[in-house]
Amino acid sequence: MKKPNILLITSDQQHWDTISALGSEVHTPNLDRLVREGTAFTRAYCPNPTCTPSRASIITGMYPSQHGAWTLGTKLLEDRHTVGEDFNKAGYKSALIGKAHFQPLTSTEEYPSLESYPIMQDLEMWKGFDGPFYGFDHVELARNHTNEAHVGQHYAIWMEEKGCTNWRDYFVAPTGNLDPTITYKWPIPEEYHYNTWIAERTNAMLEQYKENDENFFLWSSFFDPHPEYLVPEPWDTMYDPDSVTVPSITPGEHDNNPPHFGKTQEEKPDFSDLLESGYGIHGYGSHLFYGYGHRQKLGDYDKKKLIAVYYGMISMMDKYIGQILDKLDELGMADNTIVVFTTDHGHFYGQHGLQAKGGFHYEDLIKLPFLVRYPGHVPAGVVSPAIQSLVDLAPTFLSFCDLPIPHAMTGVDQKDVWLGRKSQARDHAICEFRHEATTIHQKTYVDERYKITVYYNQTYGEIFDLQEDPGEVRNLWDNPEYAALKSELLLKYAWAELGKESMPMPRIWHA
Repeated sequence: MKKPNILLITSDQQHWDTISALGSEVHTPNLDRLVREGTAFTRAYCPNPTCTPSRASIITGMYPSQHGAWTLGTKLLEDRHTVGEDFNKAGYKSALIGKAHFQPLTSTEEYPSLESYPIMQDLEMWKGFDGPFYGFDHVELARNHTNEAHVGQHYAIWMEEKGCTNWRDYFVAPTGNLDPTITYKWPIPEEYHYNTWIAERTNAMLEQYKENDENFFLWSSFFDPHPEYLVPEPWDTMYDPDSVTVPSITPGEHDNNPPHFGKTQEEKPDFSDLLESGYGIHGYGSHLFYGYGHRQKLGDYDKKKLIAVYYGMISMMDKYIGQILDKLDELGMADNTIVVFTTDHGHFYGQHGLQAKGGFHYEDLIKLPFLVRYPGHVPAGVVSPAIQSLVDLAPTFLSFCDLPIPHAMTGVDQKDVWLGRKSQARDHAICEFRHEATTIHQKTYVDERYKITVYYNQTYGEIFDLQEDPGEVRNLWDNPEYAALKSELLLKYAWAELGKESMPMPRIWHA
């Protein structure tokens, strides 16, 4: 029997509750198709709520504290073992189309980065480079979210080849000349949007694999709905701002939380005590504003409109995911291809008074949409509460393809859970967030009912009862009535940390 192919499709910074078949307000007919034809896992978690650490965990099968790309502005060192190497060794072809973000936007002599200025915009270099890169034998990359100046690499080359010679008009300075105050409607034509590029190039790879009768591990990596909140027409007006549900803070909910929570609700908070590296720290600022580049005060209209546009970004992306799924059908490859859809981490758009991301391990940020389809193998139309983690993807993919799982991988093999043979492969997930060397360093343990977050060198923390308090507004950390629960969860967290230590080889003899 021919080994299965792997198609991993990811979005960027997508809230877990954004799939219409699972009850969301967002219209996602193609993701709904995966829900109908596969299994939807409702308790999937990221190992870190930022891009580089979680994305590196996907390809290493290890936690950020283990693979070393521990925060934004770091890189996954090239000597780290990646799952693409295992697939390549087994005769598979491997490719990544879209966002990598395994490396930072700047480069040093000691830590060079291909995803940095100015090399990312050296288009002549990129015309001659398409891999290998972190175990992928073929890559086509970009680095920008919406109008960001980081545009370049293979995406810019593609725009030029499509006749969009004025592509710089759709991106902000210093690369382009787009007015940075433009919000919500991105003037780029849809035919030049990176969703179009990703779907087109993914489908070209699928055609190549079909023609050559090659097994493949292909990662189709979308950039949306990561802010800025910008999407081409007509998607910017697809949702009526007055019809969306606007999450909001519960009065007093941060009173018992660690201090950085409450500070987010101030107009000019002081986080200087947490500054250590000198570089920006995501989420540690006023959440009364929105926008990554051009910051604006959140008015009542903006609170509604940014959600409507966020939804529009997801629906547009869904259209192009549909084109990829259609191509699998057209090529007769769907039955032998495991399709996984997920994201790298979640997103806030008003929940708990927060925007975007940061050191706030609410379900909104660390829980993920997670869909698996493998016709005739993974049960169709099933919704499962079995806990998943992105670190589980690499070992599970290898297991499905009957390939050995490297001993150093610390993710869990979820094959029997995906096949419906077992109810669970793990009873908890761990999420890490280390954004400064010592001042911002926290970890969360979450099981079927409870969640506990501990902070390095701090006596404050969080405990939430997800069964009785699904909105996570009552922090039980300092509640004396829950002292016994706190002790129990701290012990379970310690066991979980011990249990995820890497063992690069088994013990083979007495001594």
